Amino acid sequence: TRYFVDHRRVRVIGGHGGGGGHSFHSEPRKVFGGPDGGNGGDGGNVILKADRQTKSLSSVLSFYQGFCGERGGSKNCYGANGACVYVKVPIGTLVKEDGEVVADLTQHGEEYVAAYGGAGGKGNRFFLSNENRAPTLFTPGEPGQDRVLHLELKTTAHAGLVGFPNAGKSSLLRAISRARPAVAAYPFTTLNPHVGIVHYQDYEQVTVADIPGLIKGAHQNRGLGVAFLRHIERCHFLLFVVDLSVSQPWTQLQDLKYELEQYKKGLSERPCVVIGNKIDLAESRINLPLLKEQVQDRVIALSALRGDNLEELFLHLRELYDAYVKAEQSQGQSPVKW
Repeated sequence: TRYFVDHRRVRVIGGHGGGGGHSFHSEPRKVFGGPDGGNGGDGGNVILKADRQTKSLSSVLSFYQGFCGERGGSKNCYGANGACVYVKVPIGTLVKEDGEVVADLTQHGEEYVAAYGGAGGKGNRFFLSNENRAPTLFTPGEPGQDRVLHLELKTTAHAGLVGFPNAGKSSLLRAISRARPAVAAYPFTTLNPHVGIVHYQDYEQVTVADIPGLIKGAHQNRGLGVAFLRHIERCHFLLFVVDLSVSQPWTQLQDLKYELEQYKKGLSERPCVVIGNKIDLAESRINLPLLKEQVQDRVIALSALRGDNLEELFLHLRELYDAYVKAEQSQGQSPVKW
């Protein structure tokens, strides 16, 4: 079993360049044929490639090295270049070096050369000149680039389910998509982000990410902490899931927005909707009108367990998605598609 991994430290080394050839042309009845040592091949690169089928950094090893180039041969034959090594990483992978972001792979098929291979050496044919008709000089191949990179995964989804533990986020994701996160009657059932896809009749697909539950002080790395707060950064709009059965449920929304704002300024101001879950309970029906009085955002009351009022959520989710697509197109950018 491979566990979900969203951090990885990787050392990457480009392939070593092949050495230059050293030889002189030798053929019957042809004296002083001259130098014919070819150049060596370049070393292979190590390339990170974003792939939508890869969901975690668990398959990424801690060390990669490109293939070495071949040595130059006689008769002016160049050595073959070393093959590149491709490393598949999930979409949404940040590449950092010494704490600075050097690449952000957000599109399927996007590539980043993590380490360049070394240049091949020059054969003695390269040094032929009018002043030196029989050069014996040749150069070795250069070593490849050696780097230590830190890979950080931030889940890419259109919508993010944000709420406290046991608010019903995983049950809601199971109700609106085919994702099957674990559901149980104890806190922190969800330890890894899960992404579900909501299908519409016009073949549009809206992705919803189930973020593990937050607690007070999450921005100070309490509970699961910032390890999963960063997965909310990629979400274009938020679905705040509130447990209507508890007293004063609007305080949950205030605490959630406070944690998001403390983690990153402006994160809580993204387009959102408040989902009042567990409307099938008697306490929830009493707290619903009180919640609507305290909250300015739109409130959708539903039951993820029984499937009550999911149609309203589907419609509003599509409205948020269409608004996001329109905003991206107006800025000349292509919206994220699944």
